[in-house]
Amino acid sequence: MTTGTPPPTVPKRSRARTFVPLGIAAWLVLEIWLLTVVAGATSGLTVLLLLIGGLVLGSYVIKRAGRRAFRNLTETFQQQQSGAAPAAAKPGSEGNALTMLGGLLLIIPGFVSDALGLLCLLPPVRKSVARFAERSLEKRMRTASPGSFGDAFQQARIHYPDGKVVPGEVIRDDGSSSYPPREDRGARPPLTP
Repeated sequence: MTTGTPPPTVPKRSRARTFVPLGIAAWLVLEIWLLTVVAGATSGLTVLLLLIGGLVLGSYVIKRAGRRAFRNLTETFQQQQSGAAPAAAKPGSEGNALTMLGGLLLIIPGFVSDALGLLCLLPPVRKSVARFAERSLEKRMRTASPGSFGDAFQQARIHYPDGKVVPGEVIRDDGSSSYPPREDRGARPPLTP
């Protein structure tokens, strides 16, 4: 018997939902295998000391980068309040996000994450990642459609007396941003699914 409605389609699973869990599982297996190889070649105490050293170093790096980011933020606020023109960035003041990521990778137990964390702390790597991110952002900004940020998220919901909510988008030709007063129709029934 046919009802006239098409059968529901199952949404296609994205590649990220397929490959990210597999990548994490492979990374964990590699980390455990490397820990056992190093423990077999040296001793368990050496592996434990290396892991504790990574934890301490990563904590220090995150703390230092966080303090530097907070100091830069307070200096920027002070410059804005005084009305002064923003000063040029000091050398070494950029790259706090990648430095914090490197510290986090050092804290995570394992040798692959430690190697990636140390790689994130190298200045040439930070500069090349910053340049790549800047180019990528500029490219996306050039291809974006014109309009303001508020236009993209201006939405309204119409509440009917029977409790149904109809999502919609508000489009105004006159450019006004104030909404007309809503007429009061009394108490509304509760929303039910």
